[in-house]
Amino acid sequence: MKNTITVRIEPHLEKLLERVSRQTGRTRSDLVRDALRRQLALLRFDSLRRKVLPFAEARGYLTDEDVARDIS
Repeated sequence: MKNTITVRIEPHLEKLLERVSRQTGRTRSDLVRDALRRQLALLRFDSLRRKVLPFAEARGYLTDEDVARDIS
């Protein structure tokens, strides 16, 4: 079952959405759903990262390079 929501966007964003929709052959709804999924995933990742940051820092993981060094 799908639900419908209404979102107000600025005219320039609507024009950009329409242009990208035409260029990619994807519907505006599909583009908006994809953008929402990605944004929500980024927000969740950021939230989880903030929760584990103290534990990582305590073990010497201060940068992305520190992590890459140990998993490569």
